[in-house]
Amino acid sequence: MNLALWIVQVLLALSFSWAGVMKVFTYEKAKATLPWVKDVSRGLVLFIGISDLAGGLGIALPWATGILPILTPIAACGIVLMMILAGGFHAQRKEPIGIASNVVFGAMAVFVAWGRF
Repeated sequence: MNLALWIVQVLLALSFSWAGVMKVFTYEKAKATLPWVKDVSRGLVLFIGISDLAGGLGIALPWATGILPILTPIAACGIVLMMILAGGFHAQRKEPIGIASNVVFGAMAVFVAWGRF
């Protein structure tokens, strides 16, 4: 069980950290890659990117270092909340692929929250 949790945590950490870096530090690349970025303010994209980075770091580092490991399941709950909100946003835009990815990442984060609490 611990190995499965670690695999999911690493996948989430890599995915969210990469997405956060792209949205925060390479806005133009995000704008070219992600269709929804063109339709929202740069400030919102920056906020989402910082949230992605925080989730990506928080899902693995506290548990790995042993420093405040309770932050790992809390970060997982934050990712679940982000995926619910993002799913609603993609549903409004009629983007089924976006919704599907939100469901998958949300389910992975639920697994981590359940396993680490």
